[in-house]
Amino acid sequence: MTGPDGESGVTGVADDTTTADAAFAALSGGTTLVWEGDFHNGRQLLKAVERRLERGNRRTGGKKGRRPRSAAELFLARREQRARRAEILGRIVVDLGVRDGDRGPEWDLPLRRAPEVAEACAHAWGPPEPASGGRRVPLTELQGVLGAWQWHRRGVPVPALGERDGRTERVYPDYGVFSPTRSEYVDLVDDVASRYLRPGASVLEIGTGTGVLAAVLARRGAGQVTATDVNPRAVDCARSNLDRLGVGDRCTVTGADLWPVPATAPEGTTTYDVVVFNPPWLPGIPTSGLELGIYDDGSDALRRFLEGLGDRLAEGGEGWLVLSDLAEHLGLRSRDQLEQWISEGGLRVLGRSSTVPRHPKARPDPGGDADALQVARSREVTSLWRLARR
Repeated sequence: MTGPDGESGVTGVADDTTTADAAFAALSGGTTLVWEGDFHNGRQLLKAVERRLERGNRRTGGKKGRRPRSAAELFLARREQRARRAEILGRIVVDLGVRDGDRGPEWDLPLRRAPEVAEACAHAWGPPEPASGGRRVPLTELQGVLGAWQWHRRGVPVPALGERDGRTERVYPDYGVFSPTRSEYVDLVDDVASRYLRPGASVLEIGTGTGVLAAVLARRGAGQVTATDVNPRAVDCARSNLDRLGVGDRCTVTGADLWPVPATAPEGTTTYDVVVFNPPWLPGIPTSGLELGIYDDGSDALRRFLEGLGDRLAEGGEGWLVLSDLAEHLGLRSRDQLEQWISEGGLRVLGRSSTVPRHPKARPDPGGDADALQVARSREVTSLWRLARR
C-alpha cells in the first residue's frame, strides 16, 4: 500500500474511542494516526483538532502589550499557521482499498458510513492498479478529492459566457486545476474584450486553467486563441471545457511555462494581436499545485511575462495583464516596482480598467475592529492593464 509523501515513521491507530485531546497530543508529537472508526466521526475529530490549533494560534498571537503587526507580518504569520495546520491535520490518514467493480478495479473506503469514493478518486488519481493493495491518504486530502469531484460534476457558472437553454454556461474544473470561483476577473476581461478586441484577432492566453478566459475571448470574436498552462491537468481540463462550450475549433491548448513553443502554436505563430495573462497575484513560494495559481516566487512569472511580452506582440498588438493589487496593500510588492518592470520591458500603459473583488474576505469589518490584514483585503482592487510596445 502506498502512503502520503512525508509521512512520519511513527504510526498509531485512532478510532471512535480516541479523544480529541489524545489525538491532538499524538499528532503534535509527530505521530501519524490511521483512522479506523466511523467516517463521520473521523471528520468530527479533524474539526476538534483544528479547534485546538486555533486556540493555540490565538494564545500565541494575542499577547498583551505587543504592538499591532503590519499587514505583511500578519499575512506571513497566518500563512505559517495554515501550513502548520495542514501538516498536523494531514497526519490523520485513512486506508483506501481496491475492489472489483463492473469495469475493473476501483477505489473503496472500508469505513462505517463512508461515502462512495470510487468515481472521485479515479478522477483525481486514475483507476487503481490491481496489485497496489490500496493507498494511504490524509483524510483532509480525501475530503478535497470528494469536494473537487462535486465541483467537477456541478460545474462553475460563468455569466460572461452567456446562457444555453435558459441556464448559465459553466466550466467544469478538474482535480488540481484552479477553479474560477472569483468571477470578477472574468467579467473584467469580458468587458475589456467587448470594447477593444478586434473581430478575428489572434490571441494568446497564458495560464489558462479551466480555459474560462480562452472561452470568453473566443465568444467575443477572437479568430484563433492559443492557450497555455504549465499544469498537464489544466491542459486536458481546458481542452474539454472549450470543446463542451463549442469553441474548441478556434482554440489550441498546449503545455508551456508561459510562452508556447512555436511548433505547437497554430501555423507556427510567434506573435499575437492580444496576449492575456492573469498571473498568481502574491509573491511567495507555492506549497501545492493549486497554490501555483496564487503564489509567484519572487514575482518571477510576472517579471518574465513583462520581459518577453514585447517580442510576442504583433504590430499594434496589446498585452492584457490582469492583476490584483493585494500584494501592494500587504507591502509585498510596490506599485513603483510593477511600473518599473513594465518600463524595463519596453512597454507603455494604454489604459487600465478595474473592479472590486466580491469575495467575503474583501469586505470591511462591519464592527470597525479590523486588523491590518483585514483592512488590506478590504482595499484590494483587481485591474486589467492594457500594455503596448513603446
